[in-house]
Amino acid sequence: MQHRVIVLGAGYTGAVTAGRLAKRLRREDVTITLVNPEPDFVERVRMHQLATGQDLKPRPFGEMFAGTGVELVLAKVTAVDVDRRTVSVTGADGPAELAYDTLVYALGSGWNDGDVPGAAVHADELASRSGAHRLRERLAALEAGESVAVVGGGLTGVEAATEIAEARPDLTVSLTARGALGDWLSEKGRAHLRKVTDRLGIEVHEHAAVTTVTADAVTTADGRTVPAAVTVWTTGFAVHPIARATALEVTERGQIVVDTTMRSVSHPDVYAVGDAAMAIGPQDKPLRMSCASGMPMAWQAADAIAARLAGTKVPHISIRYYQQCVSLGRREGLIQFVTADDRAVDRAMTGRVAALYKELICKGAAWAVANPTVGLPSRRRPVVRQEAQDRPRADATT
Repeated sequence: MQHRVIVLGAGYTGAVTAGRLAKRLRREDVTITLVNPEPDFVERVRMHQLATGQDLKPRPFGEMFAGTGVELVLAKVTAVDVDRRTVSVTGADGPAELAYDTLVYALGSGWNDGDVPGAAVHADELASRSGAHRLRERLAALEAGESVAVVGGGLTGVEAATEIAEARPDLTVSLTARGALGDWLSEKGRAHLRKVTDRLGIEVHEHAAVTTVTADAVTTADGRTVPAAVTVWTTGFAVHPIARATALEVTERGQIVVDTTMRSVSHPDVYAVGDAAMAIGPQDKPLRMSCASGMPMAWQAADAIAARLAGTKVPHISIRYYQQCVSLGRREGLIQFVTADDRAVDRAMTGRVAALYKELICKGAAWAVANPTVGLPSRRRPVVRQEAQDRPRADATT
């Protein structure tokens, strides 16, 4: 009997996990099913480019997983029953139920409007391809002199504001941040960010929490009104809600609590990776929602699953941070080097070289999805133990 592995979600982490498992295990021992609503990979780190009119290279899963044995099911996940070990999905042929022996939950996150009045109705988001396409249409329809307000001073907000300002210098672009501009950066990083925003003519509103969004403006807690023919909301991410509706142990935010191997602490036949998981990194700090966290989480989960099925020692991958890569349009960039637990150090790379560096990072992440054995030592694929092919018990401890 083949052991059934189902991976939910084919973003960076889900796709890497599925592909790495396919390389780790033999087809006669294991079936690997990847469930995703779309037939091609979405480079989420490039959504600000898509929104400003740039076309991205298509990356169909049919080509990426050709010959690997990974079965792609095009469907939307509607529910997970961790007691019955089933997943409910809805595809082109209607609803269906899939049974698993091991589940990898990689449904990721979407945009978070923070329950700010008017945000869900009037603001646009960059957390999805559909959102980026909608924003693309709205930006293209704007006439010279109209205003775009980007809300959120984090990485996504900074990248969105600079990309829009560079692509459409005829627009009035503003960036509203709850704290100081680039307050997570080093002194050199903050200075460079300020230099770029000034050069691009971006109006920066610091220490300004947005409390209301209307069709033509945003209002801050201190009474400022920022004009906005288009509002781009980038204040954070909300995890997919399905996990919260299960018996899995989750955090207040709905992230699945996992151990150092990305295994659920409450259900050992479930693994979670990427934004959907609450994993602890260096200095006992939760890993940040990011591609930088998600990729090594995927490697760890795949290698742990393969090792446990084969009855071999579970390897442990070091998950730490090295830098934060920020694009500031197509011609400028900022690489902020950080400690293992993601705190900025004095070193930073700026300018055109940093822009090229960031581009290499983005291409490398996409390449890793299509080549999931990156970082994988050359070895013979392990044989799954016969007893491991049986459905794992809820009280399993291996």
